[in-house]
Amino acid sequence: MNWKKFIIGAIIGFTAAYVVPTRLKQRMISAEKALSLAKSSLQHQGSVSGSWIQTNPETYEKNNVIYTVYKGGVCRDNQQYEFIIDAYTGAIIETNPL
Repeated sequence: MNWKKFIIGAIIGFTAAYVVPTRLKQRMISAEKALSLAKSSLQHQGSVSGSWIQTNPETYEKNNVIYTVYKGGVCRDNQQYEFIIDAYTGAIIETNPL
């Protein structure tokens, strides 16, 4: 076996093992982007005066479908709402008044 080919193959393998998971992670939108999408979506019902979001995504199950989500909330006047937003698509899955 040619050692050059072996070393080149090992380098390519290690590089692929590092790059593939990194690329898969990058498909998730950031928590800040998710918050921005949620605020703009919920602003149609009234102006948003405050907001928050958890920066770590978590798993959430609804109707036997498992999602990776961010949880957050918005304040409007005297009302507060919690939202659950899909970490990959940015679609709001659920909103609940607090």
